[in-house]
Amino acid sequence: MSDIIDRIFDIWQRQSHLDYGESVTTVEHMLQCAVFAERDDADELLIATTVLHDIGHLLHGLPENIADEGIDGLHEEVGARWLAQYFLPAISEPTRLHVPAKRYLCAVEPTYFENLSPSSVQSLELQGGPFPPDEVTAFEQLDHWQDAIRLRRYDDMGKIPGMATPDLEHYRPHLIAGLCQ
Repeated sequence: MSDIIDRIFDIWQRQSHLDYGESVTTVEHMLQCAVFAERDDADELLIATTVLHDIGHLLHGLPENIADEGIDGLHEEVGARWLAQYFLPAISEPTRLHVPAKRYLCAVEPTYFENLSPSSVQSLELQGGPFPPDEVTAFEQLDHWQDAIRLRRYDDMGKIPGMATPDLEHYRPHLIAGLCQ
């Protein structure tokens, strides 16, 4: 199973140039999210999740500008399905839920939407907008919803051009800890 870590590193290396739409690449974004999770004393599985949460962008094979074309690539679903083959639900489920977590936060925190980046506002529209009340309640019943909220907050922070981060190798122990046995 640990070979999957090397495969992930290879995917990252081959696609490290892909634009995230926030003045950072997708890889820079994920590493920044991991830094914020570490600073927040998140456990190693949540840190691993931050490193992996947008891997669907690197796997779905769609152009980088799909949101501009009005297409939702469902990167969270693509990534979660792929990760579930190799990693614990504590990693794959918050990955799957990080987009619904944005929709949830827009519904329950009045100022959350005001602080979204333009790209996040654009993708929110494609993803269905803020949750209606019944979906808020349903979301709160899901396993791993609270980690998805934390992941979402790191996701919102991880968009800083030029931010220094450790390299991917720094997070290998976290990724190994999250592998299915």
